[in-house]
Amino acid sequence: MAQVHHRFADIQGHRLFYRAAGPADAPALVLLHGFPTSSFMFRHLMPRLADGYHLIAPDHLGFGFSDAPGVDDFDYTFDALTDLTAGLLGHLGLDRYALYVQDYGAPIGWRLALRAPEAVTAIVTQNGNAYDEGFVEDFWRPVWAYQRDQGPENEQAIRQALSLDLIKWQYVTGVPDESLVSPDTWHHDFQQVSRPGNDLVQLKLFRDYATNSPMYPRVHEYLRAHQPPLLAVWGRNDPIFGPAGARAFVRDNPKAEVRLLDGGHFLLETALDEVAPMIREFLGTRVPAR
Repeated sequence: MAQVHHRFADIQGHRLFYRAAGPADAPALVLLHGFPTSSFMFRHLMPRLADGYHLIAPDHLGFGFSDAPGVDDFDYTFDALTDLTAGLLGHLGLDRYALYVQDYGAPIGWRLALRAPEAVTAIVTQNGNAYDEGFVEDFWRPVWAYQRDQGPENEQAIRQALSLDLIKWQYVTGVPDESLVSPDTWHHDFQQVSRPGNDLVQLKLFRDYATNSPMYPRVHEYLRAHQPPLLAVWGRNDPIFGPAGARAFVRDNPKAEVRLLDGGHFLLETALDEVAPMIREFLGTRVPAR
């Protein structure tokens, strides 16, 4: 089994944690995690791909083992998180890479692609949304309400997303067998978002998520103009980003591959044995391994 290294880098005055695996001279794959997790979500996938690819999986600022300055010390926006991710990639000397994006990782990945389309060799989007039809309204309705009005009632509703029960809900909803999902996952994430002051960090990002949908037309234009190799591998039972969001990629990138699997939001927890070979096959014909 390939070794995974656990490292830190100082980027723009902040200490970012990242996992690294695979030969440094192999084609790069950058894995960008979602809410409320961290690079921890890639702990089992990285060894599966590290024999032929150089894998980098950072924790976004405010998540996992990266620094988590308070909202008075850092303006948490998806633009700012993208700046830090780009800074880390520059620090590591990566100017060509494939992307694996999921949940929050998607708007960060799309911004990277829009800033430097020539850098992106391929995209794997695993429940990483880029289309309005991908939003599951029942989940997003209280988020949209909070974005419009941060009054006490709307804030209290959105704070439920930081609770242990709701984090567990993200992991187990829509999966074929809940016993396949380790409780380590939701307890690990809950511990991280429960750090003092981190609730305000997460609330700030919930508000800033409103900037992502208006960006989607630029993403669609990028997909049409550059036609990057793209694999949308999706848990079809995801209660947050539905399968319509996966199918929509074909509209702007007709050669995109769409795979809908029996699973939920965190597909790697229950379908790793299906997803890893798909990624290897997909990348193998577009970004050949070393």
